[in-house]
Amino acid sequence: MGNQPPEPDEGTVPGDDTSRRSFLKGAAVGVGAAAAGGSAGFLALRNEDTGDVAAAMPASEGYLLIDPEKCAGCQSCMLSCSVGHDGEASLSQSRIQIVESPFKGFPDDIDVNHCRQCTYPACAEACPTDALHADEETGNVRFVDEDKCIGCERCIEACPYDPSRVTWDVNSQTAKKCDLCADTPHWNEEGGPDGSQACVETCPVDAIKFTEQIPAQVGPGAYEINLRDEQWAELGLYAGDAL
Repeated sequence: MGNQPPEPDEGTVPGDDTSRRSFLKGAAVGVGAAAAGGSAGFLALRNEDTGDVAAAMPASEGYLLIDPEKCAGCQSCMLSCSVGHDGEASLSQSRIQIVESPFKGFPDDIDVNHCRQCTYPACAEACPTDALHADEETGNVRFVDEDKCIGCERCIEACPYDPSRVTWDVNSQTAKKCDLCADTPHWNEEGGPDGSQACVETCPVDAIKFTEQIPAQVGPGAYEINLRDEQWAELGLYAGDAL
C-alpha cells in the first residue's frame, strides 16, 4: 500500500475560522461507517470554500512531548511502560524507546523515540484489518486491537520514523504501540488522554510531558521541547536557550 490516502466517505469542512483541532475532531462524525469499509476510520473532508478534499482521521485527544536533552537515560519510562501494559519489567516490551550512543557526545547521545499519535497515521493506513485504528472510546488514541491483528507487520514498516514507533510484541505475536496508557491492566491508575501516563509519572527528571494540543506534524521540533526550569539552571545543569 502506498502513501496516498484511501478512498474514504465524503464529509464537509466548516469555514476557515475553524481551528485545525476542531476540523479534525469534527471528522469523528461518521467514523463508524468509514471504519466498516476497511479504512480504519478515515474520512474525506471537503472544504466548502475551495472544494478541496482530504483524508483525515479524528485527532487524538492527547500527545507526549519530550525533552531529550533533559533525559538522563535511566530507562524508568521504558520499564514502567512494560510493567503497566504487560506486567513485566522488560525493556524490549516497552512502547517508548530510549536509544543511547556511547560514540556521540551531548546532546546527541540520547534519543527518546515515542509515538506521535499522528493526525494522518501511515501505520493505520497500512493495516489491512483495521486492527490499528483511532479508538473512539479512548479519545481517538491510535490503538492496536490484538484480536484483529494478524501479525503482518505492515504497520511497523509503514511508520515513517526510525526506529518504528510501532513495535512487535514477542508474547502475543502482534503489533503494539503507545496508547497513552489507555489499556494498562497491570497499573492501578486510569490512563488515556483523560488519565495519567506511566512514563510521565515515573520520569525522575520530568523529561516527558502530556499535552492535549496537537503538535506540528512536520519535523521533530514540536514534539521535542525544553522542559527545564530555573531550578535546573540553578543546579548548574544545561538549561538550553529557552530559559
